[in-house]
Amino acid sequence: MSFSRIMSATLQGMEVIPVQVEADVSNGLPVFHMVGYLSAEVKEAGERVRTAIHNSGFSMPAKKIVINLSPGSVRKRGTSYDLPIALSILTAVGELDEANLKGVLAVGELGLDGSVRGIHGILPIADHARKEGAACLIVPVANEAEARLVEGLRVIGVDSLEMLCGKLKERGSVGTVREWDIAGADDCGKEQEDFADIRGQQAVKRAAEVAVAGHHNLLLTGPPGGGKSMLARRIPSILPSLTREESFQITKVYSVAGMLKGEHPLITKRPFREVHQTVTRAALLGGGPWPKPGEISLASGGVLFLDELAEFQRPVIEVLRQPLEERIVRIARSQGIYEYPADVMLVAAMNPCPCGYFPDLNRCQCTPFQIQQYQGKISQPFLGRMDICAEVPGVRYEDLNGVRREESSKMIRMRVEQARKRQIERYRGKRILFNSELTGVQLAEYCELGGPEERMMRQAFETLSLTARTYHKVLKVARTIADLEGEEKIRIEHLQEALIYRNVKI
Repeated sequence: MSFSRIMSATLQGMEVIPVQVEADVSNGLPVFHMVGYLSAEVKEAGERVRTAIHNSGFSMPAKKIVINLSPGSVRKRGTSYDLPIALSILTAVGELDEANLKGVLAVGELGLDGSVRGIHGILPIADHARKEGAACLIVPVANEAEARLVEGLRVIGVDSLEMLCGKLKERGSVGTVREWDIAGADDCGKEQEDFADIRGQQAVKRAAEVAVAGHHNLLLTGPPGGGKSMLARRIPSILPSLTREESFQITKVYSVAGMLKGEHPLITKRPFREVHQTVTRAALLGGGPWPKPGEISLASGGVLFLDELAEFQRPVIEVLRQPLEERIVRIARSQGIYEYPADVMLVAAMNPCPCGYFPDLNRCQCTPFQIQQYQGKISQPFLGRMDICAEVPGVRYEDLNGVRREESSKMIRMRVEQARKRQIERYRGKRILFNSELTGVQLAEYCELGGPEERMMRQAFETLSLTARTYHKVLKVARTIADLEGEEKIRIEHLQEALIYRNVKI
């Protein structure tokens, strides 16, 4: 046989695009020609593949070899095509039986000695292979544990081309089916800290609880040393546990980014990403000539924390506005649109002025112009996307040395989980999960106000100069507070607490 075809795949953002690797061996001048809209590293595969085949004990005929990666309209990049190219050539020259490769999808990089090396993005490819009904997925042994996270898919991990060809010639089983296994999974971070470590600050803890319960964005403002960063870093300890589907989706993002551990790839704890003030827009959103997930996508399903918010470059902060609204990042390039998830809970902390002590005039030495300039670094449209703004006062001596036992994260998380269960039941079949995702039409249905409540909100709208966006955010937060209290109707006390979270002046 002089022609063969094998399945492979490529990634464009989080989307998996199937690729057919075709090989034709015919009489003519001995050349190795590759076509199919290829990047430089794919074109280099020719030398790697020929040398790897030779060093694996096979001979390359002195004939014309043409490799086509289809579809030709999709740009091919990376080294994952080495293995399927080698298999298609060996099949075309008769070293392998085409029947043994029927329905097989293969990816992997080849070393010159014939070894098969790991690549990024195996988990989305494995999920695609299962959905397309592939008979088997062949991956580098370094990626085998990651590929086996997909249920019902036959997987074979190989460490060399010679080993793989031996298995294919045996015509035996080329993989096993393993069930979902979270033992030894990656926790995506260090051991979580506890809310019981924070002395006092009951009002701020309550604001954090409300924010987590409804998946609301949270802004903490106050003097240095009050515990803003300390509280933010403990928010993951009150987040609900990941469901199986959530864990799988988060792991997919880390797979594309190449940040999974080989032996324990599954992520079972919600991510917490703290971003430094020197971060660039590309690092925050994702970017580069061939975009990869940025910090906001790596935090999807968890928390993105921006400490010292006013110290970030304003253009960097402003690019977050669209992803925070749409829960997705879109990066446009000439070769297509790359989409990554951005379903984050944004937590930010900042001082009210350069020295941090405003409005305490006994300690603050900043001029009104300095304070205005400092606070002006954060635009009102960005602040409008922060559902809850909480003031973090300085800690009192009595709180630091008192005997009061602080509430643990476990107790707070129990209330949060109950509130989230109410939301899941309420919005079943509505394509939303949390109160923060309510749209205008849904707000009228699920945040209906009684007469006294509506009169109070009318007065608050005019007194506090609320915009349409901030008015809707007050209703969403009030809905979450009612859920924490186990109430079906939004009452005046729920609205009053929600309005307090919008009345912080910065």
